[in-house]
Amino acid sequence: MKTFTLNVNGQTRQAEAADDTPLLWVLRDHLDLVGTKFGCGMALCGACTVHVDGQAVRACVLPVSQVGDKKVTTIEGLAQDGKLTALQKAWCDHDVAQCGYCQAGQIMCATALLAEKPKPTDAEIDAAMSGNLCRCATYTRIRQAIHTAAAQ
Repeated sequence: MKTFTLNVNGQTRQAEAADDTPLLWVLRDHLDLVGTKFGCGMALCGACTVHVDGQAVRACVLPVSQVGDKKVTTIEGLAQDGKLTALQKAWCDHDVAQCGYCQAGQIMCATALLAEKPKPTDAEIDAAMSGNLCRCATYTRIRQAIHTAAAQ
C-alpha cells in the first residue's frame, strides 16, 4: 500500500491504496464520494465518469497511481455552495433521471462537452455522449437538457 495525495473537488485528500487501484474505488471506498457509480468496470458504460484536469475519464480503469497532481472533479464537486450548475438545473427541469444510476456519469460527460463546445449540435452531443449508456433510454431528454444549459 502507498499513500496517494489527490486534489479532489478542490480539496487535498489522502488515501492508502495499491498503485493499480482504480480511481473509482479510491473515490468511493476511501474518500466516501459515492456519487460516482460502478457500471461495467471496463470503461464501456460511462457510469464512472469523472473529470481529471477537466477531461471526462472513466474512473473504473484509471489507476490511482496515474492521477498524480491532476485535479479530479466528481459529481459532488460540480455544484458550488449548494447552487446547481446550469446543466444540473436543466437536468432537473427536463426530468432526465429515471432510475438515476447513470446520471452522475452522464452529467460529468455533458459538463466536459459544454466546456469544450459551449453550443454543441445534436450530432456533437450524440458523439460526445455515445459512450455513456442509459438503461432507461433517456437520451432525448439528455440532449434537451444539454441544449437548455447551452442556451444559458
